[in-house]
Amino acid sequence: MDWGDVRVFLAVAREGSMRAAGRALRLSQPTIARRLAAFDAAFGGPTLFDRLPEGLRLNVVGEQLVPAAESVEEAVLTLERHRAAISPALSGTVRVSTGECAAGFLARCPAGSTVAALPPGITLELVESRQTANLARREADMALRHEPPDSGDFYISKAGTFACAVYRRRGAAAGAWVAYTDEQAHYAPARWVQRQVEETGTRVALRASSMLMHLEAIRAGTGRGVLPCYVGDGHPLLERLTPPILEIAADYWIIVHRDLRRSACVRAVVDWIKALFAEQHDVLAGVV
Repeated sequence: MDWGDVRVFLAVAREGSMRAAGRALRLSQPTIARRLAAFDAAFGGPTLFDRLPEGLRLNVVGEQLVPAAESVEEAVLTLERHRAAISPALSGTVRVSTGECAAGFLARCPAGSTVAALPPGITLELVESRQTANLARREADMALRHEPPDSGDFYISKAGTFACAVYRRRGAAAGAWVAYTDEQAHYAPARWVQRQVEETGTRVALRASSMLMHLEAIRAGTGRGVLPCYVGDGHPLLERLTPPILEIAADYWIIVHRDLRRSACVRAVVDWIKALFAEQHDVLAGVV
């Protein structure tokens, strides 16, 4: 039996559709359909999923296969992590899952003049996601996250802190606020902005869910809003209105599965990120 077919079966079971499984595995939908059909055929019976209006759901026979399939998955992924860990080569792609703020910072730096540079054979792949990637399943090689996990076999190291402040377009009145969506109301910056709105009675000109939207709105003079200092301080069209706001500063943590911590490529990226945060400390802290 092909491991690729087992992997597709589990992805469809977890995601609930072939399209979503394809996104999770970075495979085309025809490939997902072909591999799922091959897995079904290996058991010589009817399909293992019920087709419903909302997607695919495991039937009784399919559910019985999940524990065995997950055991195969765990064994194969363990072998893959050990293979990556013992390879001495400083070449290949290292996939980093992180949020928009940290992804934007890292994206600026591989070609910059930094104390530490990535080895030329390593390609950094940044995956912007609000959901923590499953590192045990190799959805990413490592993560850079605002909160470390509570459990799991991980190497965890604090990278540094992103300071944030309020900015507006230089010279603009910008009395209104650029705020966050209701779905983001639990975020510390969203709570802080909402408190300013309520305490001052100032109107909200725009609610937006991404840092890029906030930056463009503030740059255009739509209103004032919170940005990471590394973004706002370096923008020629923006001016800062407050010191760094301590209560919304964001600590970030490097998270790597312990098996992969020994990988030469992953270790090189971890060391690069640590050196980068150290070198750029004043920029990230909003020291002007």
